[in-house]
Amino acid sequence: MGLPALEFSDCCLDSPHFRETLKSHEAELDKTNKFIKELIKDGKSLIVALKNLSSAKRKFADSLNEFKFQCIGDAETDDEMCIARSLQEFATVLRNLEDERIRMIENASEVLITPLEKFRKEQIGAAKEAKKKYDKETEKYCGILEKHLNLSSKKKESQLQEADSQVDLVRQHFYEVSLEYVFKVQEVQERKMFEFVEPLLAFLQGLFTFYHHGYELAKDFGDFKTQLTISIQNTRNRFEGTRSEVESLMKKMKENPLEHKTISPYTMEGYLYVQEKRHFGTSWVKHYCTYQRDSKQITMVPFDQKSGGKGGEDESVTLKSCTRRKTDSIEKRFCFDVEAVDRPGVITMQALSEEDRRLWMEAMDGREPVYNSNKDSQSEGTAQLDSIGFSIIRKCIHAVETRGINEQGLYRIVGVNSRVQKLLSVLMDPKTASETETDICAEWEIKTITSALKTYLRMLPGPLMMYQFQRSFIKAAKLENQETRVSEIHSLVHRLPEKNRQMLQLLMNHLANVANNHKQNLMTVANLGVVFGPTLLRPQEETVAAIMDIKFQNIVIEILIENHEKIFNTLPDVPLTNAQLHLSRKKSGDSKPPSCSERPLTLFHAMQSSEKQEQRNSMINSSLESVSSNANSVLNSSSSLQPNMNSSDPDLDVVKPTRPNSLPPNPSPTSPLSPSWPMFSAPSSPMPTSSTSSDSSPVRPEEAVHEDSSTPFRKAKALYACKAEHDSELSFIAGTVFDNVHPSQEPGWLEGTLNGKTGLIPENYVEFL
Repeated sequence: MGLPALEFSDCCLDSPHFRETLKSHEAELDKTNKFIKELIKDGKSLIVALKNLSSAKRKFADSLNEFKFQCIGDAETDDEMCIARSLQEFATVLRNLEDERIRMIENASEVLITPLEKFRKEQIGAAKEAKKKYDKETEKYCGILEKHLNLSSKKKESQLQEADSQVDLVRQHFYEVSLEYVFKVQEVQERKMFEFVEPLLAFLQGLFTFYHHGYELAKDFGDFKTQLTISIQNTRNRFEGTRSEVESLMKKMKENPLEHKTISPYTMEGYLYVQEKRHFGTSWVKHYCTYQRDSKQITMVPFDQKSGGKGGEDESVTLKSCTRRKTDSIEKRFCFDVEAVDRPGVITMQALSEEDRRLWMEAMDGREPVYNSNKDSQSEGTAQLDSIGFSIIRKCIHAVETRGINEQGLYRIVGVNSRVQKLLSVLMDPKTASETETDICAEWEIKTITSALKTYLRMLPGPLMMYQFQRSFIKAAKLENQETRVSEIHSLVHRLPEKNRQMLQLLMNHLANVANNHKQNLMTVANLGVVFGPTLLRPQEETVAAIMDIKFQNIVIEILIENHEKIFNTLPDVPLTNAQLHLSRKKSGDSKPPSCSERPLTLFHAMQSSEKQEQRNSMINSSLESVSSNANSVLNSSSSLQPNMNSSDPDLDVVKPTRPNSLPPNPSPTSPLSPSWPMFSAPSSPMPTSSTSSDSSPVRPEEAVHEDSSTPFRKAKALYACKAEHDSELSFIAGTVFDNVHPSQEPGWLEGTLNGKTGLIPENYVEFL
């Protein structure tokens, strides 16, 4: 298990977990620094003490063999594993060279000692200086904050405002210093993967040059040397891309830190000062507190950043009430009182500011809570996977393959942005797009066309390989066995919607052609993975951990290119289960479901039916044999194999219905857009049937819902948790019971009441009681 990633959002929070993570990174840097220092010392003695050459070389080899790399993240790429294994390989080579009685080492100082000393002084030394600055600012900020919080509320308003402004300036400076320190630590950890190993490789190459007796050994070492050189270059390329991404994220965090906060499992968390009664009076103890609204649990951890550790045992209480503390009732500012169910008395807490107190009060329902609608993470784009979109991509591919397949740096070299936008506006014009036979004019440069293709893919409402499958693809790339990686990615590709998979196949076939000409265009499969990985498989949330996974995104694209014929032209080896056969039989008796744009996706991922199966069937009396043959025909004819109903993949969550932008003013009862009751029940709650019905006669969906037409308002229970994305929606957890549930005016949604608030509920998230 590697080192956990340091998130920039945690700099502002400055939690105990963040401090512990930072300590682990600092310990790793100290370990690396000590090792490099020892390695340099051994190298110098190797050069100077020729008489002790044999013993010095063996000690040096032993040092290499004992060191183990610690990478950021929970898995390593093949290149990183190759680099991590390289030190042991080097040690083996050195021991073999000692057997051959090598007598001289030349140019070792230039190729080995100097780069390591430069790395140690410039990188690790800079990180140490940043740590000193960070520790100094931490002490300064905490001291000023405590002094500020101890100000009496009876002072003049102008004095209090001036003090608030001073604290804000110090806090902002501390936050910036923290961000810069975390960035430097991340940078050094990544740099050592190539700036540390590369000098060692050069040193070994020099040894092979000067010693004739080592020729055979060098010949045997050649394959691994080539592999390691490629791995180092790939790691360097990934680092350069990752570093720019991390630096861009750091700048965004500096400009607006509130918009990039990490999603927390807690409703509210942060530092509070808790009033504690002592024999000599009262004291205010700093605690890191968390609150969860669902369980009403408040956890208080005594912790002081200055001392760097806990000041006592954790304490958890259940919230009973929360009341704002009046200013004239206590000398401290920003105070509020908390009553607990399982603890007598009142707990008085002091927030860090007026805004902080307001957030704590809202979280604990001290006042009427204000629900802030979440910012939609998907920007509305004009690009779509429609006939125009496919036409644009085909035109770009045709132009590249006929005019520029051998251009060096194809897809890596970008075009002028104004020209790219102009070309896209021409291609996306409905009049131009309808002319399918018209090719892109020769006046457009190849780099402009390739940039237009990549830009169009980025303009889609979501990535081509979809947010919900992003983590699954990354997990597949992290598997150790190459065949297992290909098999898992093969299965995931066939879970994509039809148009996404068709577009992906079109693109991968083209990229395979590009890679086949890599001797001319210099674009290998690895280079194409670097270019298209972040475009086709970008994460929904921009974090440091997500940026560190870019290397695995690239591996997914490499696998798709290398295995495109198998992945897109054959079905994955997934047997048809009894549950899917049963589902196929049940769906044959249902009326035609609305299209995806008219109703939400079903709660479970059943196999797509053929066009005939989607039509209304007047008679449903099929035997099990006919169902099996029908299911097999679906499996053979359908180009999309959906995942198993019982899939445990956490990334394949229930799909929420998409809210339409507009609705017809008066939808008719028979209109596809009219409000409807749930078409399907949850997997754990199969569609109810009457006591006299058989397997071949399922109850119609309308009957399963409307047991009594005289009771339009019913109770319903949530099967899954749901977080509201709009003010009109309700947030809830699994097991929540709603009152007065009835159809809403929006397809795919119900309307119900929870704790006195009425709002919308996704119909495929609930079952009726």
